[in-house]
Amino acid sequence: MTLAQLHTRRDPRDNSRTIEAVPGAAIAKPKPRAKRRGVASNLTVMAVAVGLVATVALPAYASAPGVGDQAFAESDVNRAMKAGEQEVTVDKQAATITVARDGYDATTKASIDAAAAAAAAAAAAQAAATAASEMTAYSAAFSGPTVGDLLASPPFPGGFDLAAVYNVALQYQGVPYVYGGNTPAGFDCSGYVQYVFAQFGVSLPHSSSGQGAMGTPISLADAQPGDLVIMDGHDGFYAGNGNILHAPYEGASVRVQPIWTGDYTIVRLGI
Repeated sequence: MTLAQLHTRRDPRDNSRTIEAVPGAAIAKPKPRAKRRGVASNLTVMAVAVGLVATVALPAYASAPGVGDQAFAESDVNRAMKAGEQEVTVDKQAATITVARDGYDATTKASIDAAAAAAAAAAAAQAAATAASEMTAYSAAFSGPTVGDLLASPPFPGGFDLAAVYNVALQYQGVPYVYGGNTPAGFDCSGYVQYVFAQFGVSLPHSSSGQGAMGTPISLADAQPGDLVIMDGHDGFYAGNGNILHAPYEGASVRVQPIWTGDYTIVRLGI
């Protein structure tokens, strides 16, 4: 569109001017503003780049902490290294001092073993002396017949039957357990069996294994009260129905109780 194709008119209400197009004439489109925007963007990028270059170009020491004379002062260690050799005065008496190696004696394994053996022997001797003292007191506490007395004159001569043996054994329920005891003042397991059988004139050793070796093993189904129950290191009288009559252990007394293990043998004497 050209200027010849335009005419103007004034608005009667104000002095503004309005440009009107001539009817039938083509109206030209406004040119795009892309170039202006592109130029503005380029200017912005250039400004940022210039700022970055200026920042990088700053001296490194400008951002270092503690800028000043003290920040770059020489250290004491560095000054000492530059000082060079130093002299130390030593007293003349130091040259006459004699240094000797400390001496010591090592304990050998043989000496340790010997000391341990001596301690064990002393403990055993003390235990034996205590046991002897206790047995002396134990023997003095009972004035009745001993195993030797009973064997010399048994109250039930002429052999025995199991029922009679068991009835005699029942009389000693409540007697306290005493290690090594074989009188009614106190029994251990085999001493109890020994004392009962001595009253029938039967001499038994004072050990559970020795007493078991003197009998004949039988089945549990054939066992009767008065037979012996032999265990490892322990024995007593079979009391029927899976029970044992025995002197159990220190602090307990002769009693009847269920057999607590399956590792035992029933032995009968006299067959």
